[in-house]
Amino acid sequence: MTAPRPIRAFLIDDEPLALKRLARLLEATGRVETVGRATDPERGLKQVASAEVDVLFLDIHMPGLSGFQVVERLPPGPLVVFTTAYDQHAVQAFEANAFDYLLKPIEPARLDRTLDRVTSRRDTGRDGEIRVALERLARHLRGGEFLERLASRVGDRVQILSVAQVTHVVARDRATFAATVAGEHILDVTIAELERKLDPAKFFRIHRGTLVNLAWLGELHADFGGRLLIRLRDDRRTELVVARDRVRPLKQRLGLL
Repeated sequence: MTAPRPIRAFLIDDEPLALKRLARLLEATGRVETVGRATDPERGLKQVASAEVDVLFLDIHMPGLSGFQVVERLPPGPLVVFTTAYDQHAVQAFEANAFDYLLKPIEPARLDRTLDRVTSRRDTGRDGEIRVALERLARHLRGGEFLERLASRVGDRVQILSVAQVTHVVARDRATFAATVAGEHILDVTIAELERKLDPAKFFRIHRGTLVNLAWLGELHADFGGRLLIRLRDDRRTELVVARDRVRPLKQRLGLL
């Protein structure tokens, strides 16, 4: 009896450690040939388009292009499995739309069930059905699920902030602060949680501790140390440093590359 051919997989995740772990888990199954991987979604999308891929394992929240934006540009062919740390509401939406997701941290037993489904769908040619479900879910989750307001608690008083007025968010001294033209406001949420709940088309993570509202971006400057600085359009002309591994994704996001 002829052994089934390996599942050809491509992996896209902006976190190198998560990418490495997933590749290791897939290799351990003995069922998968990893034909490529990328931490840059733009570059990964181009590589997938030129390769023979059965399934794309795709993170949702990435700088530059979100996972949903990658799906919208993906050529016909690969099945898509989202890898996500999204909340339970989104997980229920994935299940309702009858295609696959892997909730981080990924468990080997759950991965095995996903590979069973990928094999079945690959062999029965249900790609069109899956793609329709993906596009429907993308529209559903982007159509009002992102935060429009933030709550800042000061003593027994809660101040409501419009997300549009937040110039940037910064993690400092084990706390998270939203900056507006009026000053800084402490938030009862981590910056990682905020990154998942703010619209990635509007907010970009320039540093592990800094999210920037792109609508407030004024200027970019390269300093003598090879770093990239951004200057906001607020009254203080706030300057923020872009981490080296975020420079290229930011320029791509702004259409500068």
